[in-house]
Amino acid sequence: MPVKPRVGRGPYPIAAGAARRATCLFVDIGGVLLTNGWEHQSRQRAAAHFRLNLADLEERHRTVFTTYEEGRMTLTDYLSLVIFYRKRAFTRDQFRRFMFAESEAYPDMLELVTRLKDRYRLKVVAVSNEARELNEHRIRTFRLDHVVDAFVSSCFVHLRKPDVDIFRLALDIAHTNADRVVYIENTGLFVEIAAGLGIRGVLHRNTRTTRKALERLGLPDQSADAAPSDARAHDRRWEGRGR
Repeated sequence: MPVKPRVGRGPYPIAAGAARRATCLFVDIGGVLLTNGWEHQSRQRAAAHFRLNLADLEERHRTVFTTYEEGRMTLTDYLSLVIFYRKRAFTRDQFRRFMFAESEAYPDMLELVTRLKDRYRLKVVAVSNEARELNEHRIRTFRLDHVVDAFVSSCFVHLRKPDVDIFRLALDIAHTNADRVVYIENTGLFVEIAAGLGIRGVLHRNTRTTRKALERLGLPDQSADAAPSDARAHDRRWEGRGR
């Protein structure tokens, strides 16, 4: 569903009246282009696979993850504090491979963003909360740099959503006015925060509803190949996801 920006003053104003056509897309990665990288369900699976105490894992994860996701802690340090604070029957490499294997693509969304980028000559900027090693793995594995022009990742810029400054920085990097940006995000609060800067948002649920919302915002997807089966699969993977 599209979320309207608020009209007002500020460094990134949006004019009252008809909205200008977007020249830039902001997109989240986890939950939009790919599955979330290291969410609660992934940690549950890790605990079951490696026979870990899930409650202990979750408590330690919550304590350090913000620091790790802001790029102020390496994966080696994260694993030392969360998993390998005691002797284990498995190696760091085994656990790291498990973490990385949790990521999957949403091909329908990657294709949609690619089509819109090509048709409307859009800049595409990823605005995401991701830890460095996982973010780099996902960019490389899923060739996100073929779709995305710039990555405003929390691990690179040391800011995390919901901090509004990460959106201000993304606007500066994109060198684009807020009223020329459409933001695709699966967390409603983040869409609302970006709207406060004048950024039009689409609260993502699946490809079908996002295509319709983008059309209402002046970015119709002209492809005749709507993929309802992909949308349904996306819905099933999306449901219940969270950190």
